[in-house]
Amino acid sequence: MTTYFVTGATGFLGKRLVARLLARRDTTAVHVLVRNTSRDRLAALARDWPNADRLVPAVGDLTEPLLGLDPTGYDGVDHVVHLGAIYDFTADDAANRAANVDGTRNLLAFAAAAGARLLHHVSSIAVAGDHAGRFTEADFDLGQSFSSPYHATKFEAEKLVRAQSDVPFRVYRPSAVVGDSRTGEMDKIDGPYYFLPAISRLAALPKQLPLVAPELGATNLVPVDYVVAAMENLMHREAPSGSTYHLASPRPQKLHEVYNAFARVAGAPRVRRTVPSGLLRSTASRLATAVDRLPTGRATRAAVLTELGIPLEVLPHLNMEVEFDTARTTSELYGSGVHLPELRDYAEPLYRYWRTHLDPDHARRPGLKGRVVLVTGASSGIGRASALAVARRGAKVLLVARRAEELEDVRSEITAAGGEAAAYPCDLTDGDAVDSLVKAVLADHGAVDVLVNNAGRSIRRSVQLSTERFHDYERTMAINYFGPVRLILGLLPSMTERRFGHIVNVTTQGLQTDTPRFSAYLASKAALEEFGLTAGRETLSDGVTFSSVRMPLVRTDMIAPTGSYRGLPASSPERAAALVVKAIERRPQILSLPEGRAAELASLAMPDLARFAAHLVYRVMPESAPEAKKRPRQPAPAAVAGTLTRLAWRRKA
Repeated sequence: MTTYFVTGATGFLGKRLVARLLARRDTTAVHVLVRNTSRDRLAALARDWPNADRLVPAVGDLTEPLLGLDPTGYDGVDHVVHLGAIYDFTADDAANRAANVDGTRNLLAFAAAAGARLLHHVSSIAVAGDHAGRFTEADFDLGQSFSSPYHATKFEAEKLVRAQSDVPFRVYRPSAVVGDSRTGEMDKIDGPYYFLPAISRLAALPKQLPLVAPELGATNLVPVDYVVAAMENLMHREAPSGSTYHLASPRPQKLHEVYNAFARVAGAPRVRRTVPSGLLRSTASRLATAVDRLPTGRATRAAVLTELGIPLEVLPHLNMEVEFDTARTTSELYGSGVHLPELRDYAEPLYRYWRTHLDPDHARRPGLKGRVVLVTGASSGIGRASALAVARRGAKVLLVARRAEELEDVRSEITAAGGEAAAYPCDLTDGDAVDSLVKAVLADHGAVDVLVNNAGRSIRRSVQLSTERFHDYERTMAINYFGPVRLILGLLPSMTERRFGHIVNVTTQGLQTDTPRFSAYLASKAALEEFGLTAGRETLSDGVTFSSVRMPLVRTDMIAPTGSYRGLPASSPERAAALVVKAIERRPQILSLPEGRAAELASLAMPDLARFAAHLVYRVMPESAPEAKKRPRQPAPAAVAGTLTRLAWRRKA
């Protein structure tokens, strides 16, 4: 019967290897080193493992002497498998050294004290460093140097095993490990995965488009299932102490071939021809050096790469000039049924799994199906029409308004049509109520994908009639600006954490015409639009975007009290809702109609004439406010004549 002691059992390789060891018929027990804080994670993994009753947690720590364990409790263990390590190019030297070097030293002492019969050390092809050319399984220290703490500490760890192990040992050197070749399962973004978002976006181009790319070198990738199967097989074969196995591709994979393997699956254009890259590399190197010398240059370069999802520390390790000899491994595995598939044969499951589970742009994909969309002012008008429209497209709609009864009617209409909706009565001018709304929504639904700030208040009153009505401006700002901003600020942290969120602020075409009598309304909408434009520049790399929809006149209850509007052309709430949906799906910064852009252009080209025309309309159109009857005003013809005289005098002056 066979016993095992495994470090790194909850890691990407470790959890798969432990499952295979537990499934072996001759296994008596698999002891796994686990920190106290990781016991729940181990227990969760064990639920899917065969013969989990053979699993024995050993609560300790790789960084403690003798792993924080009493070796006598593991006397005569057959196999000690050392998988525990830190694999992170962005980690500093101290973190790498503590886990990879000190951890290996502690493991060696434990294995010797426990009288282990065989030690299996999982190293890495990183030990080859910057060696150029062939690197055999018998090679180790060839004078190579190392470009990162990870590479250097993996070399030092293997050196410790070779020099100080009192137990017979074997060394396994996996290359860059990607997901399962059958299921595509992967647990983190690493290696080629950093570039899959770019390949995914290139799929928008015609796939027949022939690409010409520089020859950028090669890498070495292997799927996790091959590494684990090969290790399990090799661990149980007869071999001399010190035997080393390269769990790597015998042929370096050129980077343009790796790109093509994933581009074929993604539907992106493929590289048809490569050109020598010497000049390009030299130019790029000089350009990068020049940028780094500028103030904040390196930070800017890092920010650009971060926006692309590529850590700056990863770039130097994507290309290697070493070719790994795998003769011993290939020979030992012959006839075992364990073989290394070609990347082109398993790129599809890798890409599909990444697309479903790891793609940072997953939440940003177009379409409304499955989205959680919160609409304010949803009880009537544009809000109601927008809620119905997004529900028809498969979104879960969260309805917010003051009037609970009317809100319930909208919710019932959506659910009766087979949609999904929830109602949250709330007065957006009440700060505490908005805070409670945010907590309730996040507790019930986990997140909000899209927020539509539609609720608003319009006041049509001239400035002259508002001199004693400052509260009009306060009330308008409360509902049109402060309420939406408070709601945005409440939902923003959860959107940032998920790296996705879109906020649609319903503003007005009046911002392009500066329509008289709407100083309170337009000022509040201008404030909201400017907030979104400014915030959107800050949150872009967090995946949170803002749109402002400049609505034309819409036939709703809001304009009903103004009799002069009854004869004017106005959009229906349904057409207005179509603009909201367009803003959600396309996410422009500002969405406006041609007539609004024409008015804006006229104001820029002929500012005096545009101002006079607006003033003329102001004089001709009657007031809506009851106070207008109490205040005499100059007849329109006389006022217009006076205005023209003043304009002409100013031009002569």
